[in-house]
Amino acid sequence: MELTASQLAALVHGDVEGNGEVKIGTFAKIEEGHPGALSFLANPKYTHYIYTTESSVVLVRRDFEAEQPVKATLVRVDDPYATIAKLLEMVQEMTRVDKKGIEQPSYIADGVEIPDDAYIGAFAYIGNGATIGRGAKIYPHSYVGDGCSVGEQSILYSGVKVYDGCHVGARCILHSGAVIGADGFGFAPVDGHYEKIPQTGNVVLEDDVEIGANTTIDRAMMGSTRICKGVKLDNLIQIAHNCTVGDHTVMAAQVGVAGSAKIGKQCMVGGQVGIVGHIALADGTHIGAQSGVNRATKPGERIMGSPAVEMGEYARGLVYMKRLGKLFDQVKGIEKEIKKQ
Repeated sequence: MELTASQLAALVHGDVEGNGEVKIGTFAKIEEGHPGALSFLANPKYTHYIYTTESSVVLVRRDFEAEQPVKATLVRVDDPYATIAKLLEMVQEMTRVDKKGIEQPSYIADGVEIPDDAYIGAFAYIGNGATIGRGAKIYPHSYVGDGCSVGEQSILYSGVKVYDGCHVGARCILHSGAVIGADGFGFAPVDGHYEKIPQTGNVVLEDDVEIGANTTIDRAMMGSTRICKGVKLDNLIQIAHNCTVGDHTVMAAQVGVAGSAKIGKQCMVGGQVGIVGHIALADGTHIGAQSGVNRATKPGERIMGSPAVEMGEYARGLVYMKRLGKLFDQVKGIEKEIKKQ
């Protein structure tokens, strides 16, 4: 499907600057632009590409000021990143194949009702007492254990495992290899060995949660490990037993959260962050990549490092580290002068 720049602007409530009749029919990154493509500029680091891109149209912020001539037609919007995301979502909806029905071979326990508009892929397993919501899609080789529920419009991609008694809310997306409800890592030292502590709780994913590929969320020892509404977890994340992740928090890949940690709402956690157990991170906490967090935080606090400290303190520490070599040289010089006296 092709659109002119003017038609696009009307669709996204933007303003055209340049040739409104130029046509676009695909997307491209601004640094890889080509004629007929739509790109966007949201990160200032990429500003220099706008003067060389071959894309026909570029989405920019309303307050963008060009320092050189721009060949592409500009469409000015409030938020280019959010706008391109919405456009991509629209295209995905238009091109997605709406799978329905039950493929064979698959196993569905007696008494489990599958809505007419749901999809159960080949080799999927649906256990006793499970509940599958309207429009849910369970892709091939997925496992939904006894007593589980999968909410309406949720998607479990191939190879997802939801252990017995766990609950997936509405409009959730679980990518391939995700494991929901494996036993928490609970062992008690007894006479020189470890006795397994039964993990009798479950995992609850609230509505609109997205879980990345090969991410694991352990069931609680008692009660529930809870991933609250709107949370987005990247690939290869470990959430331990009895944790809570608050509404609309996001985590990048390889984050590890130890048992019984409580993470607030709208937090942002960078990649490879480690969070110790039994602490509470306040709403709005931002954690830089590769940090080790061993303390509670205050609302809106921005921390980084291992152990994590306030970002301003961390930045000052880096400056001091860079000066250490020069400082040691100065000290050695002073020692030599003292010895000469």
